[in-house]
Amino acid sequence: MGKTENLFSQQAIEQIKKICDDVRTTMFCTNLGARPFSSTPMATQKVEDDGSIWFFSGKDSDRNADLKREPEAQLIWSSDDNQEYLSLYGEAHVLYDLQKAEELWDPMVKVWFQEGPTDPNLSLIHFRPTSGYYWDTQHGKLVSFAKMAASVVVGKTMDDGVQGKIKP
Repeated sequence: MGKTENLFSQQAIEQIKKICDDVRTTMFCTNLGARPFSSTPMATQKVEDDGSIWFFSGKDSDRNADLKREPEAQLIWSSDDNQEYLSLYGEAHVLYDLQKAEELWDPMVKVWFQEGPTDPNLSLIHFRPTSGYYWDTQHGKLVSFAKMAASVVVGKTMDDGVQGKIKP
């Protein structure tokens, strides 16, 4: 097993930004008390300097309805390419702010919201993490794979990954 390095405050926020910039798509989980809970792939729009994260969402979505009933959410990013993984738990609130929608707007979002930032079905989700966990290799997938293969041959763990709790 690699080393454990717990991250707090600014260090935690920098790790969140790094992984979210590299991965962009998260599994956004709501209705956490149910079995099964609800899970939807969502594109990360922006990670703020305080570690909070913005998403676009349909006003009529089940996800928005879930969050209005219970704001708890779990977000999970996974990148096999970069060997980076992040799980965050926190609260998410649905809102609409035209200025923020315009700031975050990306032409690719037009696939879901044809009328742009003023689309009547567009809403924003603002997620504030309270805790989380990350896994990150120090040298990328190729080196990690080579070390894993070598560890099988020599019978010794050679993991160079870093993992730890995140507390923004």
